[in-house]
Amino acid sequence: MLIGQLAQRTGTSERLLRYYERVGLLAPDRQANGYRDYDDAAEQRVGQIRSLLAAGLPTSLIRQVLPCALADGSLRPCPGVLDKLRAQLARLDERADELTQARQTLTRAIATAQRAG
Repeated sequence: MLIGQLAQRTGTSERLLRYYERVGLLAPDRQANGYRDYDDAAEQRVGQIRSLLAAGLPTSLIRQVLPCALADGSLRPCPGVLDKLRAQLARLDERADELTQARQTLTRAIATAQRAG
């Protein structure tokens, strides 16, 4: 399928699909005229990429995780990948704690301003 068809099927812009290719997440074949030619598995792969991005993974880590991805969206164990996913989860936990603290600070500031007003 051509890039426009993949974009339509996945709800992903052509520009983003080209970016995925540039960073090594997608590898379409090329037709004689240079057009990208995606196989049917590309649709599922784009879905996996988007899910992993939504989970907060950077594209550099997604590139390592994708070879471990199964058709059902689960991951099989691959050397080193689980440790990297755990490290990413720890970073997300740290960010969540920082956001919780920022939220509490803002809530206190609002409450103080409301009492003063």
